[in-house]
Amino acid sequence: MEGSASPDKPRARPAAAVLCRGPVEPLVFLANFALVLQGPLTTQYLWHRFSADLGYNGTRQRGGCSNRSADPTMQEVETLTSHWTLYMNVGGFLVGLFSSTLLGAWSDGVGRRPLLVLASLGLLLQALVSVFVVQLQLHVGYFVLGRILCALLGDFGGLLAASFASVADVSSSRSRTFRMALLEASIGVAGMLASLLGGHWLRAQGYANPFWLALALLIAMTLYAAFCFGETLKEPKSTRLFTFRHHRSIVQLYVAPAPEKSRKHLALYSLAIFVVITVHFGAQDILTLYELSTPLCWDSKLIGYGSAAQHLPYLTSLLVLKLLQHCLADAWVAEIGLAFNILGMVVFAFATITPLMFTGYGLLFLSLVITPVIRAKLSKLVRETEQGALFSAVACVNNLAMLTASGIFNSLYPATLNFMKGFPFLLGAGLLLIPAVLIGMLEKAVPHPEFQQFPQSP
Repeated sequence: MEGSASPDKPRARPAAAVLCRGPVEPLVFLANFALVLQGPLTTQYLWHRFSADLGYNGTRQRGGCSNRSADPTMQEVETLTSHWTLYMNVGGFLVGLFSSTLLGAWSDGVGRRPLLVLASLGLLLQALVSVFVVQLQLHVGYFVLGRILCALLGDFGGLLAASFASVADVSSSRSRTFRMALLEASIGVAGMLASLLGGHWLRAQGYANPFWLALALLIAMTLYAAFCFGETLKEPKSTRLFTFRHHRSIVQLYVAPAPEKSRKHLALYSLAIFVVITVHFGAQDILTLYELSTPLCWDSKLIGYGSAAQHLPYLTSLLVLKLLQHCLADAWVAEIGLAFNILGMVVFAFATITPLMFTGYGLLFLSLVITPVIRAKLSKLVRETEQGALFSAVACVNNLAMLTASGIFNSLYPATLNFMKGFPFLLGAGLLLIPAVLIGMLEKAVPHPEFQQFPQSP
């Protein structure tokens, strides 16, 4: 048949018509802007929906929120909100575990653009469902449906997998850490701007309009991915999507015969990034709830400022990374970032007033150098033809970390309300000691494993 191609000798895929050859950073910027605009709003929407259903109005009294820390109705609202957040994350993970690994490895053959388009469409569908839930007051279970539809098409993890693989396609070994930090900085700047806008907009006009803006941005992003992104894979080929070969290529990263040191480092760095992302998303999941309730009792404006402060380290980490790279190896920069991250988590655990909460945010200024350093080290440990499979594996680790984070933090938070509300943050601080030990151990054993060279596939 004309459309069939031998799996051993796939035919070159005709290049898609594009209006321009833009970089991948605008895609990541628009995607994260839309997601961060929706994230805290969704949590607050769930909070207020459950508060209305249960007749709870103690969160916004004239003198602040209720001082009754053991108010059973307030705790029920917090528990319901936390659990529905968990349901959304579990639904996304169970579907994304299969789709993100399949699509990322597929992009090693067909190119990065098809995955970027599919992931953009998934995010667009999720935003569309959220708009319907808010506008029509549908059951909050539809949020879970939107999350599943998004995960089916690759989700934000698939978009990041294609984006980081795209950067690896065009960057040198020495510049890769900074290029990946630059990509993460675009995530942070988008998140900071969206956080500032979302809090003020919610106070002024309610929930609906911010969700409509997110939808419009995701439409623009999908069009950019389809018609403006400049494909970075040198020779895209027609490649079957539904085949176990894609999943097998990911498994082979960790088990196929190769220099022993590189595979050992691959596994241990994957474990390190798993723990870092688990703590990051776990804390992120409960921060809005922590700030909404007593004793902080933040309103949507303060939550917007807090979310903006949470994303500021994407930018400050990039600037400090560029400075520290002149005198320190990347691994030791990551160790410094972990130290500040641990301090920030400890401050969050004991924060009972707003200035102390923002002190915790301030201590996180260097916390986000960790993930670009680990991603760059992982990228240098595999062949050029394995970048898509690698970042699919990282996306899988990311999804598993998000599920683990939701399972631990969203379950632990309501369970510890009665004896120590900030206990999950202390747990996060303790968990971050694991990647600190792993990175230090690997750097001491082999100072520069990333400079090992692999023979390229013919």
